[in-house]
Amino acid sequence: MTGPTPNPSPEGEGLKIADPLEIDLAGFAGVVVSPGVPLNKHPIAAKARDAGVPVIGDIELFAQARAELPPHKVVGITGTNGKSTTTALIDHIARTAGLPSLAGGNIGLPILGRDPLPEGGVYVLELSSYQIDLSFSLDCDVAVLLNITPDHLDRYDGFEGYAASKARLFAMQSKGHAAVIGIGDAPSANIARQVALSGRSEDLTKIAPGVCMDQSRWPTLQGPHNAQNALAAIAACEALGIDKEAIDRGLETFPGLPHRMERVATRNGVLFVNDSKATNADSTTPALSAYPKVHWILGGLAKTDSLEACRPGFGHVVKAYTIGDAGELFASLLEGEMPVERSGTLEAAVRSAAAQAQPGETVLLSPACASFDQFKDYEARGQAFRDAVSALG
Repeated sequence: MTGPTPNPSPEGEGLKIADPLEIDLAGFAGVVVSPGVPLNKHPIAAKARDAGVPVIGDIELFAQARAELPPHKVVGITGTNGKSTTTALIDHIARTAGLPSLAGGNIGLPILGRDPLPEGGVYVLELSSYQIDLSFSLDCDVAVLLNITPDHLDRYDGFEGYAASKARLFAMQSKGHAAVIGIGDAPSANIARQVALSGRSEDLTKIAPGVCMDQSRWPTLQGPHNAQNALAAIAACEALGIDKEAIDRGLETFPGLPHRMERVATRNGVLFVNDSKATNADSTTPALSAYPKVHWILGGLAKTDSLEACRPGFGHVVKAYTIGDAGELFASLLEGEMPVERSGTLEAAVRSAAAQAQPGETVLLSPACASFDQFKDYEARGQAFRDAVSALG
């Protein structure tokens, strides 16, 4: 690069750049790290501990700033699966009810990059276990745990350590603040028991699995997993004091998340659904189970050589269309279970599935794979699906 050096930004004047692993941390109020920093491996954790300095994240900075904000409430949502949908749904219902609201944390823009809400606002925070690990004073007015299944085990001392991270969201709450917990798995049910035994049984709402609900008026909330997400959102919104009419209106008008069981179009009676965010077999299963007759487009860069997690939805599949690097592997796994076509590319799969699908059936992109063999990310893959559907005419 040639030419004069640009003037530094005035926001950076007076700041010093230093390596925190080399300077003396004594006397610092805290070391702020990204949730992506693995505290079980990174040397900053031990250095900060030796100096008696806490390692915190942006959510903890927000928690410490709450006293200076206009009066508000905070809803925190965690769990292995369903966090983003439930966070966006609670935010949508709150805004439908006329409350100032924003969704942040592990979804959308970082919370510290947002403008403060006016009085009466609701901060709806999706919280990963990593963000909870870096928080110590986040007293949620409503805390939600959807489920716990094995995940991120490279960061924890076994599955128990991962579950304990989720439990801390409730340990930081004051008595009288609402706790909404799904009890469909043993670790979550155990956390619900811990909350009750701590003297907070009146704060606790348990969300049981398998509840039969009429989801016909909620077009973007189909499938049993979304029934549980909706129940959790309803309980959280009731705890916020939102009336039933506004909750019902919010459920009916929720637009859904991009690339997550996203209804793209209906053509000749065939529904096209973009579930590109399903990057592994476990996250594909809910979409397969949500639609009775599915033309399933799957494949990409495989994370495992198994589709067994998808088996509960196999009976809904009319035909599978495999694409990408995993196309041949997945075709060999599914042959004998269902009709299979080796389509190769997403565009070819969309054209073929559209030609074969009958009115009342669904063409579903739910790849059970990463996207990096053919696309830069799952969002680009989802957009390619949308474009391919549009190109059908």
